[in-house]
Amino acid sequence: MTVTIAIAGAGARGQIYARAAAASGRARVVAVADPDPGRRAAVAREHGLPEEACFPGWEELAAVPKLADAVVIATQDHQHADPAVAFAALGYDMLLEKPLAPTEKEARRIVEAVERAGVVFAVGHVLRYTAYTRELKRVLASGVLGEIASVQHLEPVGWWHQAHSFVRGAWRDVAGSGPMLLTKSCHDLDWLLHVVEDEPARVASFGSLIHFRPENRPAGAADRCVSCPLEIESACPYSAKRFYMEMIGDPHKEFWPLGAVTADASVAGVTRALETGPYGRCVYAADNDVVDQQVVIVEFARGATVAFTMTAFTPLEHRKTRIFGSHGYAEGDGASIRVVDFRTGQEHTVEATGGGASLSDGHGGGDGGLVEAFLDAVATRDQSALGGDATDALAGHLLVWAAERARETGTVVTL
Repeated sequence: MTVTIAIAGAGARGQIYARAAAASGRARVVAVADPDPGRRAAVAREHGLPEEACFPGWEELAAVPKLADAVVIATQDHQHADPAVAFAALGYDMLLEKPLAPTEKEARRIVEAVERAGVVFAVGHVLRYTAYTRELKRVLASGVLGEIASVQHLEPVGWWHQAHSFVRGAWRDVAGSGPMLLTKSCHDLDWLLHVVEDEPARVASFGSLIHFRPENRPAGAADRCVSCPLEIESACPYSAKRFYMEMIGDPHKEFWPLGAVTADASVAGVTRALETGPYGRCVYAADNDVVDQQVVIVEFARGATVAFTMTAFTPLEHRKTRIFGSHGYAEGDGASIRVVDFRTGQEHTVEATGGGASLSDGHGGGDGGLVEAFLDAVATRDQSALGGDATDALAGHLLVWAAERARETGTVVTL
């Protein structure tokens, strides 16, 4: 069966999912909807779509009779609920980019619509679908670690990624997008629930915007990097001028992150974007308010604990995880897993390479893994191919919102 797919939202995520589906040989992109004519045209060219299969928005796509087996919804986060509900009612199987929605009310509305329609449903929790995660789950299922007692998990966002997406970019403010824990780290809390396989019982959290603040702006720094005195700009690790100019000529990086800055990847085009657009702003003179570091502590029903750290102040790398069990220990870095058996004293390493950690690298193979699982589920009409359903996807979001309540109130929140 060749699965037909419509793309609603043709930014980086929509294009990546479309490309992975087509590359599998098992699917064909038959329609695209996006308000940006350049993005629409790019998808149309790549997938050979006629003009009548290109729509200026998801509303127009949803207004015509159902024309694909499935839809990928990769609109902005605050534009997830309405299209998800509409396409579910039309009978489209659905891959919805994470997070589900900015609020619990909208997320529950999506879950109810999907369950009412009985469609196949996937959320872009790509960390679940990497070779690394599959290998780690095999280690846990083997029993070598015994019972999980505690977990340490680090999300190294990356200093430049924080500046790009969460200081200058579309996810820089809570009101416009959502808290950092939702827009960036719902991946991680979902993944931790997937690994621990228990119900979270209590959560506490601490975090704040430590560095990217006006008071940390160097004396004499300009509002834009292209206008900043050379002696200040050249010494700043967050220089947009240095960062983006070095990407010109690299197709990999021109797609992302430079593609978010400008469609004109020339020196003149990038210069214009940095002179006028949000990505050229000084990181100490932006309108950002999301945290740049946060910790979340979770206690599970059977007593296990998790300590999760998200921080901007790292290279952009794979997540790092340590799992402490009653009979063994494991630590992984996204590419390999070291396993120590307490009973024998022996250790071994499980290799699970899947590519780099960034969006342009496919999230360690997770993007392709998710698409393959989604196509399996659509082709067989079997939700279990995805390893979870809409209610399962909601669970990690509920933990995010509980952790944010804990952080904002300085309390321990019971789930």
